[in-house]
Amino acid sequence: MTAKKKTIKVALTTLGCKVNQYESASFLSGLTERGAEIVPFSHKADVYIINTCAVTGKAGAQSRQMIRRALKTNSKARLIVTGCYAQVATQKVLEIGDWSVCIVGNGYKHRLVDIALAEKHCDLEMHMGDIGTKKEICPLPVRHFPDDRTRAFLKIQDGCNSFCSYCIVPYARGRSCSLPVDAALEQIRVFAANGYKEIVLTGIHVGMYGLDFAPQIRLVDFIDLATAGFPAIRFRLSSLEPGEVQNELLDLMAARPNFMPHLHIPLQSGDDGILQEMNRRYRADDFARLIGGIREKMPHAAIGVDVLVGFPREDEAAFANTYSLLEDLPVTYLHVFPYSKRPGTIAAGLANQIAGPVKDERVARLRLLSEQKKAAFYQQHLGSTQRVLAENKNNRYRLMRGFTENYIPVLFPAQENMSNQIVDVFLDRLEDGIVFGRAI
Repeated sequence: MTAKKKTIKVALTTLGCKVNQYESASFLSGLTERGAEIVPFSHKADVYIINTCAVTGKAGAQSRQMIRRALKTNSKARLIVTGCYAQVATQKVLEIGDWSVCIVGNGYKHRLVDIALAEKHCDLEMHMGDIGTKKEICPLPVRHFPDDRTRAFLKIQDGCNSFCSYCIVPYARGRSCSLPVDAALEQIRVFAANGYKEIVLTGIHVGMYGLDFAPQIRLVDFIDLATAGFPAIRFRLSSLEPGEVQNELLDLMAARPNFMPHLHIPLQSGDDGILQEMNRRYRADDFARLIGGIREKMPHAAIGVDVLVGFPREDEAAFANTYSLLEDLPVTYLHVFPYSKRPGTIAAGLANQIAGPVKDERVARLRLLSEQKKAAFYQQHLGSTQRVLAENKNNRYRLMRGFTENYIPVLFPAQENMSNQIVDVFLDRLEDGIVFGRAI
């Protein structure tokens, strides 16, 4: 009589961006289909997978912390460390302790499930390679996301060719490569069949989508295909560079009811000298004209902006240029980050690094401005009826939470069975920065 094979318990944690979240969802889909038991990361497991991030020093520290936490929970478990921190700081990962570890580079993530479930392994395994020579995207299909999410992420692009002077990502992810159109459309079909009502198209530099194909296609061409082919699915875009937000894309967004009026555009700095030092390919006036053009075409669109504070040589005048530009622009919210020195980047070697307390004070000022911008945008929409994708009641009010098409979070009374439904909601009032509404 053959002995029953032991079920492997696997725990996974994910740090960082939507791309990492998509990739981890692929790992979970593959592990589940192969019979692994998925347990919370805080529980004892046979295998721990840490999908790391390296975009800031804090993210790197959190990645190391997660490795130590897994070792503390079960020192005899096997650890698989993958993601950007594993790619660019391999030696630091190895220095954490004497433990059984497998490091899987970003170019080998499509093999991670096989590696995790292999019957035999060594105390140290390295699946790395030269990420700079990678020319094809890792095939990472997803069936579902954890935690019963109603919104799915779809990674259609990986890598970056820009090499901004502060950014470690091109060294961690390699050059830009795209998911073939047929594979991307098939993934959308899978999400639709599994009940997802909204898909966020994401990537490391998603505006480069399709430019590595022969013949090339453009991101706007793919969005045209996707939105026309799946009219019942709401589509959103993750971050786009300023030069990639062109009239054809805006016209399609305005024309297609399932292409959500929501853009996220990195500014990073409103000072031309700092932008040049950052190797950004636009100037403050270019950005201002772009935002004005978007507002003319789509007055109610949500516009999010990334800002990087405390870049080397950012004096008070340079920061004032950033603040005044953003104060005057009709944007909806800001994602504000303090500059973090990343070894291996050009900016890490620049003189006049900014002190931490100075960065903290500037970050706080911009985050307060962001709250003011959001409140003004929300106030403009009170008294209107919006289409809201109901998500869950995971908030202290025990009200249904969902997002309007232009990305306003709304709380409203609803039954549990309304989750994952698109509901007409009247936006009633704004209290303490929160929009409350009622279904109609």
